[in-house]
Amino acid sequence: MLRRSPNPASLESTKEIEKHVNELSDRDFIRKIRHNEIVEVFTNILITWNYGKSKLCRDFRYLRSYLKADRYPIPRIAHALDEVEKAK
Repeated sequence: MLRRSPNPASLESTKEIEKHVNELSDRDFIRKIRHNEIVEVFTNILITWNYGKSKLCRDFRYLRSYLKADRYPIPRIAHALDEVEKAK
């Protein structure tokens, strides 16, 4: 199970993050987990612009350290056409 300790955030940032999470939940983009084991594989990052608007982002660098590299990349079209041409 992947688990991390949360990053510290100010009270103002925490309220803003909760506002964004509630908005996403109301729109059914996210839902609450119903079991006791919460898997936290990302960090919430709150980006605030100069004009007062904010945006909630996710940092998935911790998750990427557990993922395996793609061993079967998508073939290039030029290579596939060369192989078909050789078959004639």
